[in-house]
Amino acid sequence: MSLRDHSVELRPKLVGKRVKRTEDPRLLAGVGQYVDDMAPAGMVHVALRRSDQPHARILGIDVGEAFSVPGVIAIYDATDLESEVRPAIPTSRMPDYYATPIWPLARGKVRYVGEPVVAVVAESRYAAEDALEHITIDYDPLPFAIRQVDAVKDDAPLLHEEAGTNTIIRREFKRGDVDAAFESAAVTVKGRFRMTRKTAVAMENRSYLAEWDPRKQALTLYTSSNIPGVIRDVLSECLDLPGTRLRVVAPDVGGSFGGKGSLYGEEILVCALARKLRRPVKFISDRLEDLSATSQAFDELIEAELAVTQDGLLIGLRADVIGDVGAYSIYPWTAALETVQVVSFLPGPYRLEHYRGRIRGVLTPKPPTGPYRGVGRPSSTFAMERLIEMAARKLGMDPVAFRRKNLVNADEFPYRTASGIIWDKSAFQECLAGACAHADYPNLLIERDEARRQGRWIGIGLASYAELTGIGSRISVAPGMPINTGTETSKIEIDATGAITAAFGIASHGQGLETTLAQVIVDELGCRLEDIEVKHGDSALVPMSSGTYASRSAVLGGGAATLAARVVKAKVLRAAAYLMEQDVDDLDMHDGIVTSKSSNRTMTLGEVASAVYSQMGRIPRDRREDLAASETYDPYLGTACSSTHLAMVEVDPETYGVKVLRYVVAEDCGKIINPMIVDGQVQGAVAQGIGAALLEEVVHDDQGQAVAASLADYLVPVASNIPDIGIVHIEADLPDTVGGFRGMGEGGTIGAPAAIANAVSDALSHLGLSVETLPVTPERIFRMLQARVDPADAVTG
Repeated sequence: MSLRDHSVELRPKLVGKRVKRTEDPRLLAGVGQYVDDMAPAGMVHVALRRSDQPHARILGIDVGEAFSVPGVIAIYDATDLESEVRPAIPTSRMPDYYATPIWPLARGKVRYVGEPVVAVVAESRYAAEDALEHITIDYDPLPFAIRQVDAVKDDAPLLHEEAGTNTIIRREFKRGDVDAAFESAAVTVKGRFRMTRKTAVAMENRSYLAEWDPRKQALTLYTSSNIPGVIRDVLSECLDLPGTRLRVVAPDVGGSFGGKGSLYGEEILVCALARKLRRPVKFISDRLEDLSATSQAFDELIEAELAVTQDGLLIGLRADVIGDVGAYSIYPWTAALETVQVVSFLPGPYRLEHYRGRIRGVLTPKPPTGPYRGVGRPSSTFAMERLIEMAARKLGMDPVAFRRKNLVNADEFPYRTASGIIWDKSAFQECLAGACAHADYPNLLIERDEARRQGRWIGIGLASYAELTGIGSRISVAPGMPINTGTETSKIEIDATGAITAAFGIASHGQGLETTLAQVIVDELGCRLEDIEVKHGDSALVPMSSGTYASRSAVLGGGAATLAARVVKAKVLRAAAYLMEQDVDDLDMHDGIVTSKSSNRTMTLGEVASAVYSQMGRIPRDRREDLAASETYDPYLGTACSSTHLAMVEVDPETYGVKVLRYVVAEDCGKIINPMIVDGQVQGAVAQGIGAALLEEVVHDDQGQAVAASLADYLVPVASNIPDIGIVHIEADLPDTVGGFRGMGEGGTIGAPAAIANAVSDALSHLGLSVETLPVTPERIFRMLQARVDPADAVTG
């Protein structure tokens, strides 16, 4: 036996270090691989004729001279695929819920402008698009209610007659005697809050490519989705294919923000056509299609009221919410996704005993609402934090002192909210203090007041919130969805050369997960970063995978990686102990080198692996173990993540434009794996939240037409809109979670809209105006000023 002596210089732990992203070299060099980069031999393209009617019966389809266009192969409508696919049903065990079926093409009638009706398959996308011009669709227009306040009425026209109603989900959360609390309250405040429709606007549009393997009778779908495991499972049912013959791969993905986190009919379509035609079939959404047919967000109308004692204690909260869920219940998240989370998270991080929150999810002829960064919590935080500011102002209390008085304290954790959510432990009070200290809040007030004396419209706003991240099995089963969102699996393997492969069910779309998960493995296993390949975004990697959403990947993926790495490390050390003739408790591994604490003997990981796999006889058969492990992690309750945002804004008294002057975020995301990546996530999310607060809005007119169908009309933030963002990292201990990690990818979109709304309201307070609708555009401020007698009526449009 030959043992080498190595001079070992231990590297510091990588968790907590600003490690450069390992995925960036390929992306910056332009050698990343996105779906549209793929062009297998024989590939054909799909273009879609989409509905230009919000609600209409399909009377007939005339393809005209479409087949005369060179390169056109086939044209399909829903009737051509009846025997090819079954619909996806976003089922749930929730009472009073109706699951609308999801088909690849409209069947019988259309229910929103942009719904796919006819598919043209051609040798090129150009030919397919040209053929669409020859196709005419005869519609019989049907009545509809475009606004949720009309669609919820008993006599409203029905989008899905078989449901018997447009209200396909109802829920109520309650605790205590909220009506009695309001009767005894010294002060009450109320508002009618609305966050209008938004859309994700990822850099890469939705993209799908399906390949049929005639030899294996198997299908592979390459998709820009962030939930490849979920898509594989549902397509298995839709296409009647076992999972062994169906693989879903998400290669490099250019952002999602939730918009790519659901099943789309186009995914079913390309798979069915690839199997039918025995050729690869590609569909790439253009920007118009993405803006008009990708799932959208928010559109919640929240009537909320807060009851407070004379000394500033919160005692009661009640809310009624009508959520515009669009034309379909989205798979797998159901129509309850957005609306239910609004009322479940509305009490926020505050101590509150009496609560009642009711929701109704209502069908309207618009694209379905689905996941969007923050899901429900931007709307709930906006409503609650406006009420907090209004109550503090009415009591004459400083809003910071008012929050400090009502935020849950450290000695009260775990805390069960009035809606039933359990906050395990988080730095609610510390985040408030951290943001105020970083911004120098007392001097900021002096600066604001001095500017006001000069005639400037300056305001300061805060927002404190809490959210669940890394949701475990207890929470994920509550909505009764047909998927498992509560566990994550990691499979770690060391090959004969000492190289390490770590496979996960998550799917990164820009968060740097290849780097952060490798950092976790390095620290737990004791290997080198450069020896690890992180694989993800492939339904074939682990037995059950879902994907990346809900700020879960670092918590669940990092936890699973930690558990698997510990098992593999124990196997390495047992093998090394035999080879080195040392006691296993005397060994450890760092930088890929196994060292003995009591001698100068060492072995490299490659040497141990070679002895295990390649050098038969080095280790007795009864002691030989493969250097591999697969472990699944379930955080059960999930983890609480909290933050306080502070903004200073200025409103131009002539143009009514809003400029963000200062911005600070203090966030508790537990143990930070990579501060550089965390900073990037905070900055990007705040920019997106600023967009939601000031710019972004999907507008449908009275005829059901989308009037913000290009980036000339749908405004997104640019660099000049975003100030420097001060970031305060607070790493509260989380002892019951493996690794102590919390999620944090959604926080900026949750806190920013509320903080900016409060700041703009503060800037306009001398005019008696209050922001109750976002985005607070110059036009809305102008209308508020025109109708200042009743500003609430002026901003609900």
